Amino acid sequence: MNQRTFFGTDGVRGRVGSAPIVPEFGLRLGHAAGRVLRAQGDGQRPTVLIGKDTRISGYMLEAALECGFAAAGCDVVLVGPLPTPGVAYLTRALRLDLGVVVSASHNPYEDNGIKFFSDSGSKLPDSWELAVEAELDRAEGCVDSEQLGKARRLDDAAGRYIEFCKSTFPNHRTLKGLRLVVDCAHGAAYHIAPAVFHELGADVVAIGASPDGFNINQGYGATAPQALMRAVAEHRADYGIALDGDADRLQLVGADGRLFNGDELLYLLAMDRRPPGVVGTLMTNLAVEQALRAQGMDFVRAAVGDRYVLEELLARGWQLGGEGSGHLLLLDRHTTGDGIVAALQMLELVVRSGRGVGEQLRSLQLLPQTLLNVRLAQGVDWKSHAGFAAARAQAEAELDGRGRLLVRPSGTEPVLRIMVEHPDAARGRDYAQGLAVALQVA
Repeated sequence: MNQRTFFGTDGVRGRVGSAPIVPEFGLRLGHAAGRVLRAQGDGQRPTVLIGKDTRISGYMLEAALECGFAAAGCDVVLVGPLPTPGVAYLTRALRLDLGVVVSASHNPYEDNGIKFFSDSGSKLPDSWELAVEAELDRAEGCVDSEQLGKARRLDDAAGRYIEFCKSTFPNHRTLKGLRLVVDCAHGAAYHIAPAVFHELGADVVAIGASPDGFNINQGYGATAPQALMRAVAEHRADYGIALDGDADRLQLVGADGRLFNGDELLYLLAMDRRPPGVVGTLMTNLAVEQALRAQGMDFVRAAVGDRYVLEELLARGWQLGGEGSGHLLLLDRHTTGDGIVAALQMLELVVRSGRGVGEQLRSLQLLPQTLLNVRLAQGVDWKSHAGFAAARAQAEAELDGRGRLLVRPSGTEPVLRIMVEHPDAARGRDYAQGLAVALQVA
């Protein structure tokens, strides 16, 4: 097997009740991953940490995974609702063999997923996922009774992770004098993020912090920042912090209601730290690349997805990267993207410099982006479509030096994503729409 069947760019994900997000598959996946752990281990019984977000289906999948790992001879540590980066941290801090997160991140509650972290708290490589998929084809069964795994609950997981987050903020600084609205998306950080900022001295107003199993990401969080914008104005806050369902991405709102996206935050962090290079993605705004290169920093684009940003950072020995969606990786602070930690780094910069985020961004003018999702008719191959190829070549020639065109297929549905950047927003829309029309003409 040389390609993945179940694993996507961020674990296994889908609609609950439809394969593979069913309890039977959760058990099989835990069993297969447990067998791989044992085969690749040192002969000691492996221990796996399982965390989840606040979806109602998390109970079901958590139990199925626990059963599968125990049947494979692995001990299990259960931490309940905990942000994805919290699972990564505790797996590393407790010297465990594997971290598992039951979450569909920013998706609605009807979806769920399962993703894994290594013993060092990093995303696992494709080769490990391929090994697990190969094991899924084997008969299930279980080890002998004397080898079965045990399960225990780590009651202070949230407190441990809160302390870790606080440790990434300098001891000699404080958030006193700042009023923050913290939007937890009714997700995994509901009982963690407000405490972190409060204990560092901020006056905190928490919203999206009342999960009921069904409301995760619903009208709140990084993918729906309008509620945060309203709350910042209502409470006259200095900043608003929006996390997503598993708290690995960040969106920031200023006192004037302006929303700062991941590209802008990545730019500010780079300008402050002055690293040798920064990793973005194919979607990162061209203005960010041009501005960083003008300041003597290298810039590399990875495929869309924080795991690919991480791979580039590790390959180059760099520490800073991110996506416009708010996944920010600061490898001198954490092994994976962490919305709370990223927010703390931004606030530390504000406190230290005495300058607001908006003020520091005045020199950066993002190029307007137009993004269209074009559904492909059955049988249409966009790669060999002559009319689309001609329109694309003409657009790229006209954009040369002034803008950028990106075409990429969706990995989950028959959709082609067309993105155009241009200083003139109307011209950018015209280019994108022209390409969409060309694709739909036989």
